[in-house]
Amino acid sequence: MIAALRQRKIVRVLFDESHGEAWSVRPEAAAVMQPEHPAGSSYALAAAALDDRDFEVAALTAGPLSVTALAGAEVLVVAHPSDQRWERTVGGSPTFSGAEIDALEAFVAAGGGLVVLAESEEDKYGANVDELLARFGLAVDNALVEDYERHDGAPSWIFAEPVAGSDEPPLLHLVRTARFYRAGALRAEPGALMLRAADTAHPAGAGLLAAVSHGEGRVVAVADSDLFGDDALGEFDHLQLWLNLLYWVALPAFRAAPEPIVSAAAADAAWARLRDATDSLRLLQEPKGEIDLERHERAEVGALVAAIVDAIGALAPHFPHQQAYLAQVAVDLRHWLGEGCGKPDFAASLALFRPEQVRSDGIEHLVVFPMYTPNGSPDTRFEALIVRTPWPEFVARLERGGYDNAKFVPVQLVDHTAGYDGECAVLFPETVSVAERPTNNFGGIFCDRESARFRRSTQRAAEVLRIDLPPDAAALVESGDLSRDVYILWDMIHDRWHSHGDLPFDPFMIRQRLPYWMYSLEELRVDLATYETVGELARGMCFQR
Repeated sequence: MIAALRQRKIVRVLFDESHGEAWSVRPEAAAVMQPEHPAGSSYALAAAALDDRDFEVAALTAGPLSVTALAGAEVLVVAHPSDQRWERTVGGSPTFSGAEIDALEAFVAAGGGLVVLAESEEDKYGANVDELLARFGLAVDNALVEDYERHDGAPSWIFAEPVAGSDEPPLLHLVRTARFYRAGALRAEPGALMLRAADTAHPAGAGLLAAVSHGEGRVVAVADSDLFGDDALGEFDHLQLWLNLLYWVALPAFRAAPEPIVSAAAADAAWARLRDATDSLRLLQEPKGEIDLERHERAEVGALVAAIVDAIGALAPHFPHQQAYLAQVAVDLRHWLGEGCGKPDFAASLALFRPEQVRSDGIEHLVVFPMYTPNGSPDTRFEALIVRTPWPEFVARLERGGYDNAKFVPVQLVDHTAGYDGECAVLFPETVSVAERPTNNFGGIFCDRESARFRRSTQRAAEVLRIDLPPDAAALVESGDLSRDVYILWDMIHDRWHSHGDLPFDPFMIRQRLPYWMYSLEELRVDLATYETVGELARGMCFQR
């Protein structure tokens, strides 16, 4: 079995454990609080559920809560602060100072997420959770919600109901049953309450879970902290609810723009010379890549070729793994010029262009070929690209261990000539101008363009259909980094399935030239097989194949 996949983390969740919280994500702290039954004070399983996904989890064990303490975190969880007269706690005062509440409000307003887990009879615990929640238009009453008609084992073990509304809110996606063990009662503005007690309860219809936006950030308040403890997380739909809450409050962090690609090669003046000379040469070419020397001066073409060769030589130190290829490109360019600028044949340099052999995260390749651009133009033109390969460790491990796809190369466009201004999202050997059929050594997929298209299409479809995406799906669509990594994983497995199973086709269908109906059936087969694989990955059933 393949080891658990570990994708990059997008959000850092900080659990406050400096204000007398009755829960800890640290097993050793929970064991100190309740040595006879550590699970009764543990949020370790809740933290592990986040760590298995897009979150990094840490504990803040020393206050105060300040701008400095919150730096680097996107979400803060406050789990039932209490005076030690009432609960065994992690230690520290359960009261938040005015400065701390100011810092938390500023944190949320700037885009942070806050989850506050309150309790029944909140006033007795000596905390000022109500003062904190008031900054966000929320309040927790000093109450114990009981329902003698609809409960599970005890009147204070009540089942929550969705607050009546026209649509299911995203926070309750796949949540059908949640049991609160000893809940207080929340008050909020209309529209903020998501879960309530039944009308048979006392107080009738008491608020149990509320969610609000505040500035650029989001806040969730829950009237019971036992709900997500180790003893209860696996019951009913509590785990699903926990994940929904965290994805929802963290959504602003998923929206953060990815860091721009900084490329020493692209910043080199030689790249600008190469790009500009190649774009100028493209304008002289006929549809098959030739240049009519009766219409264009040979000296003009020769000057452009010389500029391209010179720029390639100047850029070569940035690409030490491509020395043989770049040297051959210069040879092929000179040979094409010397033979009269007919239909280009770059088979020799194409044979040496092997990006699939150096799939390391962040490596860049210089690409100079006469080619056509699928979804762009059928005409052959010279193109120059700088591309970068993102190769996350969790994808690399999966490829090594169970879903080998030696030809697959995910790439990102760093910079490019005019032919890639359109929607072309592939770099295939079959697109390069050669005299004979090329050897299919690699298949380059522009994962940045494909994932961006996926995000645009999904967002637009949700708008047209008036669908509120589930919180984790919304996070995927919002995050360029996350959706790109997911696309890499999907496409690596998808393309592999083209060569496995019934009626296997070549992964890169561009050279098949098959009827559209046959292509469609093959894509359906491969998509279904890939969905099956995704299910296996989600269940941790990554067996060797």
